[in-house]
Amino acid sequence: MLSQTARVHRVFHALGDPTRRAIVEKLSYGPTSVSSLARPLDITLAAVVQHLQILEESGLVRTQKVGRVRTCRMEPKGFSVAERWIANRRSMWERRLDRLGDLLAEPEQQ
Repeated sequence: MLSQTARVHRVFHALGDPTRRAIVEKLSYGPTSVSSLARPLDITLAAVVQHLQILEESGLVRTQKVGRVRTCRMEPKGFSVAERWIANRRSMWERRLDRLGDLLAEPEQQ
């Protein structure tokens, strides 16, 4: 089992590539075949498969082969790793800014 840090790294690594973000964007509209994903990307089918492998390893995408067609779909649960990481950082900074606001709102001592 991967550590939480390793899972976060995998998700952000997967989303760090513009081609993989384009694939995720396309899949956000619904399941799609690998060949349909490759068509607008102007890259080889083999390159798309490599990108999909990284997205699958990160837990963001699932693929299923039925006959000769491999269909890809987004895995919404995979995004929860990044959501929690971002929420934790946002919460930390909001607390810090709230404390700063409290300090700035205190009347000055003469």
